[in-house]
Amino acid sequence: MYTQAEDYRQRRRRLAQLFPKPVLIESGPMLLRNPSQTFPFRASSHFLYFAGWNHPEVALLLEDGRATLYYDRPDVSGAVWEGPGPDLDELCERYGFDMVLPFEQAPSAIRLNSQAPEALLDAVVAVRLRHDAAARSQLEQAVDMTVRAHFQAMRATRPERREFQILATLLVSVTQEGGATSFTPIVSRRGEILHNPHYDGTLQKGDLLLVDFGAENREGWAGDLTRTFPVRTTFSPRQAEIYELVLRAQKAALAECRPGQEYREVHRAACLTMTRGLVDLGLLRGDPAELVERGAHALFFPHGTGHLLGLDCHDMEDLGDRAGYAPGRRRSDQFGLNFLRLDRPLEDGMAVTVEPGFYWIPQLLENPERTAPFQDCLDPKTVEAYREVRGIRIEDDVLIEEAGSRVLSSALPKELLELEIVVNS
Repeated sequence: MYTQAEDYRQRRRRLAQLFPKPVLIESGPMLLRNPSQTFPFRASSHFLYFAGWNHPEVALLLEDGRATLYYDRPDVSGAVWEGPGPDLDELCERYGFDMVLPFEQAPSAIRLNSQAPEALLDAVVAVRLRHDAAARSQLEQAVDMTVRAHFQAMRATRPERREFQILATLLVSVTQEGGATSFTPIVSRRGEILHNPHYDGTLQKGDLLLVDFGAENREGWAGDLTRTFPVRTTFSPRQAEIYELVLRAQKAALAECRPGQEYREVHRAACLTMTRGLVDLGLLRGDPAELVERGAHALFFPHGTGHLLGLDCHDMEDLGDRAGYAPGRRRSDQFGLNFLRLDRPLEDGMAVTVEPGFYWIPQLLENPERTAPFQDCLDPKTVEAYREVRGIRIEDDVLIEEAGSRVLSSALPKELLELEIVVNS
């Protein structure tokens, strides 16, 4: 199901109500790889939200309740190589434009970018933060695509395969559905590297493979899911202990996802559950609440629990923290908490991720500067015993609804035994 022209019109009307001045929204240029070749094009997410058409070097003017598209049809040479372009009447009907004019006639209006007036940026955040029905439908499509790709990756994982072969399985899955990736995928047996950009590892039986992957559907909406699972075997005892702990932390965070709840409390629920488990396992000593307050848990869980999700997997972060943080709030200086991407009350229509993790990161746990403040509560011998775990993250996509929340990715297994059945089938 495609987003309808009336959906785009309603979004433009909502923006005009909050910011009545003329606004010009540009799709963006083609990026050159060399003088005769370009990188694949993807329009600005703001343009896709209000205009819908994924085409380079076009602009949309919103003024006096009208939407004017500025677009140059290909000349003869361009038409020979890339086709004549769309029928303009059909283009207007599909996306709800009132007229199409040559690009050179685009006026000098306020441009929507990160340097735009604060009032415009605040209006854009207000419109895009709570997803309308059309956006929710598109998110569900993107998440469903992501779930199917993850299933394919789990079934393709076996010893002696390379990480890039599992990546290829993911890419084939989404490409066959007309989609792409919503961010640079993470497919790694070295889960302790939070955003590992490399895929040259060889899988061994007993490894844990961390797959953080999201599909982008045909309209540009993003999925973003993570699963960590053993390579054609079962979890080892220590891997299983940490996996179950991460899963408990995620469930505790999910239970806090409802309208009116502060996302910081979602994060705190994950941190507190994680810390209780680390104390029970002997990696940390002390009162869990006090340890969280001190930031001791960040030695093992150094990132925020999640972020906004929409037309980008980190939605609207091109505007800095304006979307993720409520007005007047700033990032903490405390290590770990300073990576919290979302600090505002949850509202009906918001989509967020929930993704706690445990990581045995040498740069933290073997770093005296990082561990010195926690010598009284850290048990080095027990910590060392869990080095084999490397990294475990579990991530789901969540839609906040009037009655609470809904996990859009619930079809993707995450219970330990379910995962073992899938990866060994």
